[in-house]
Amino acid sequence: MKLNTSSLNLPNMLTLGRIACVPVVMLLLLSDSRTMGFWAAVVFSIAAITDWLDGYLARKWQLVTVMGKFLDPLADKLIVMAALIMMIPLGRVPAWAVFLIIAREVTVTGLRSIASSEGIVIAASNLGKYKTIFQMVAIIALLLHYDYYWFFGLQWEIFHVDMQFVGSFFFYVSFIMAMWSGGDYLYKFYNVLTGTQD
Repeated sequence: MKLNTSSLNLPNMLTLGRIACVPVVMLLLLSDSRTMGFWAAVVFSIAAITDWLDGYLARKWQLVTVMGKFLDPLADKLIVMAALIMMIPLGRVPAWAVFLIIAREVTVTGLRSIASSEGIVIAASNLGKYKTIFQMVAIIALLLHYDYYWFFGLQWEIFHVDMQFVGSFFFYVSFIMAMWSGGDYLYKFYNVLTGTQD
């Protein structure tokens, strides 16, 4: 994949827009109200969509840049961590789990930097990608938090959804995936370092 030297392109602008969403989500989560949580979920959802869109456009239009390769994962981590940290005092996520997730991200990012500086490429597992999907769904549901009632069918039947329960379920699934994929990366890094790679 070729690197494009022009950093001012649409994919990178989308990435910068995702970073701009971080303080907006944080400000909205200063309140525990249903309305603020709803709008925080909307902003986070838009950011999640741009996460897929900027990568797709960069590959399709061959607009992959050094700036984009740096900012894209940074933007992902910033908005995810900001949302999780802000939800700790609201009682929507446990502090210990958020701490372990942050520790995992810092560790893997550090190891990737070391490997890259030595010219070593360690392939990421698909588990990490699935983790990201489950994590995004979990955060959106946790931001909504409250019970929601959906009306459907000709008889206007009511379907009740506890968004905190849904969010917690996906959060713990993504947490297990995060720890597993982090451990897998550590294992691969150790094998490369010791020359015992399979």
